[in-house]
Amino acid sequence: MLSVSGLKRPGLKPITFTLNAGECFTISGPSGSGKSLLLRALADLDPNEGDLTLDGRPRETFSGPEWREQVIFFAAEPGWWADHIGEHFDDFHQAHPYLNRLGLPEECKDWSVSRTSTGERQRLALIRGLIKKPKVLLLDEPTSALDAEMTTAVENLIDERRSEGAAIIWVTHDTHQADRMGSRRFTIISGNFSETVE
Repeated sequence: MLSVSGLKRPGLKPITFTLNAGECFTISGPSGSGKSLLLRALADLDPNEGDLTLDGRPRETFSGPEWREQVIFFAAEPGWWADHIGEHFDDFHQAHPYLNRLGLPEECKDWSVSRTSTGERQRLALIRGLIKKPKVLLLDEPTSALDAEMTTAVENLIDERRSEGAAIIWVTHDTHQADRMGSRRFTIISGNFSETVE
């Protein structure tokens, strides 16, 4: 369980919520409204204030890397720091169960990052993070560059992880996707976070 109380940073008003294991919150809102800022704050990637706990353990008792392996941020345009895909994985064999499901061949290990499409990088970064088995997934438009078939494949994979107990926050501009994936729906408008009540 991720408990958030009074989380704030420039661009965001104070935010409080509890996200339980097996829940998926979807967040929508205009571009620039603070959606990515929220995910980055939850992952403790940018300076922020507030009380956060994971399974009852305060965030400040984790090291930064330890927190970010458990509360993992999947950026819309993932970061890559080496020339080849395989260099970004501790053990690429761990990626094999995911590759075929997400339309990627095993030889993608040897691909140059520069030759991959945005959609391929999104799927590979998702695999890279899922291998770590995080407790909380912070997804920033993970299907924005994917076609309908691959979007469904990603949604199915994430939903399986949710059913296994992962807690998920999913930022999307797609209202149909928000309906499909979200057990609760939220919006951010001008830094104000609120639940959408049907």
